[in-house]
Amino acid sequence: MKNFDEVIKKWKNTPSYLLHILLFRLNPFLFELGYFVTLSSVGFLALKSTSSNPSRKIDLFFTSASAVTVSSMSTLEMEVFSTTHLVILTVLMLLGGEVFTSMLGLRLTKAKINNNQTRQMIAEFDRSNSDVNMKRKCIKILASLVTWYLVAVHAVGSASIVVYLSAVPSARRVLERKGIGMGIFSVFSAVSTFANCGFVPTNENMIVFKKNSGLLLILIPLVLMGNTLYPVCLRLLIWFIEKVTKKAELRYVLENSRELGYGHLMPGLESAYLGITVLGFVVVQMVVFCSLEWNNNFFGFSNYYERIVGCLFQVVNSRHAGESVFDLGAVSPAVLVLFVVMMYLPPYTSYLPINEHQVADENITKDINTTITSRNKVYYKWENIVFSQLTYLSICVVLICITERRNMKTDPINFNVLNIVVEVISAYGNVGFSVGYSCEKQMHYGGGAAVCTDAWYGFAGRWSDEGKFVLIVVMFFGRLKKFNTRGGRAWILA
Repeated sequence: MKNFDEVIKKWKNTPSYLLHILLFRLNPFLFELGYFVTLSSVGFLALKSTSSNPSRKIDLFFTSASAVTVSSMSTLEMEVFSTTHLVILTVLMLLGGEVFTSMLGLRLTKAKINNNQTRQMIAEFDRSNSDVNMKRKCIKILASLVTWYLVAVHAVGSASIVVYLSAVPSARRVLERKGIGMGIFSVFSAVSTFANCGFVPTNENMIVFKKNSGLLLILIPLVLMGNTLYPVCLRLLIWFIEKVTKKAELRYVLENSRELGYGHLMPGLESAYLGITVLGFVVVQMVVFCSLEWNNNFFGFSNYYERIVGCLFQVVNSRHAGESVFDLGAVSPAVLVLFVVMMYLPPYTSYLPINEHQVADENITKDINTTITSRNKVYYKWENIVFSQLTYLSICVVLICITERRNMKTDPINFNVLNIVVEVISAYGNVGFSVGYSCEKQMHYGGGAAVCTDAWYGFAGRWSDEGKFVLIVVMFFGRLKKFNTRGGRAWILA
């Protein structure tokens, strides 16, 4: 009878119980996949319902998915979108950005801990159960800090862009000539850059602003603060506030960053190594890029200062942001290969001495051994049969080569394997770099506009619908690649 009453009670509370299951019990991978697919679908419907241009459905969904996964892969020119469309894309980029989604994760964690009906979850969060109250306070403070960090960076970034455009007539005239409002351009660019999406309201991306070094210098910090250097900036922010306020909770956050379960908050030493690694990658790319491309005529800069700032902007964006001041179709293959490597690397790739590696591996092993449950056993069984990320990318490259095999035969210069690999790795890294498509490279180019017309969108815009669909899958896979970092371990190459 008691069990029957409990069933009736659960039946009466079905909506809240289902919401509880959805938020707290659903597999994190399925939850995030559903989140991004739902956002992409809603964005597609919003773009379609407000579009007066005869854009194809696959291209609208591709654009929506690209904005949600912050990939900035494009099959349409950006200037075909109205101000309403730009607002929609801005919201999609904001909701899909890594900092925003991590903030939502913190909010859900806080709700989980504060839920009086989930003591078991509290026990899972902290097995010792000795300092649950302190962790609850720390999660709450950390969620607030991340929220204010998000708001402040967007506000300051947007305001800085507005001030620059107001003070520099050459940059302002570009927007006036294209009919783009200063306000929407500033907010759109700040959100896109901080989310590391790479969309810009102009067809030419940032090429049209390559001589506006001040604008590029405003955007470079936003790129770093929203992705590769986010853990470093977050830790410095917490450290500064702790020094000013002397709050015990902030001191606890700094000393026990791993225990809070927020992956973007790293211990001090790891944050330092991450910062050094990010700057090291930038220096290496600057040296290689400038050495190979310094004398190329496509630069079009007036002086060395503009050239150095332009090169710096390009290499900083190669990791994950994807904004560009150069036509990547004109750079050397060696630079493209370097960019492919940079795009493939996860955002928090860092050098870590062997002793730190050993400690990290021991902690991971300890955590795995102490937290395996019946649910996790199923996960580890699946982990034994999944492939590595590189294997999946190879499969996708093969599939695209199959879908585009006719173009690869008739237009081999544009549709070469390197260009396809760049597009796939760019989509996987959620970067947005593309070599584009050039009508002049067609082997049977006739010179007439009816034969071929150059357009300011990515190489994928020339692909078949099947190829575009595969690239959409790659974008989702790249956005969720953190769930497959341990894939392929069951395969031994001997």
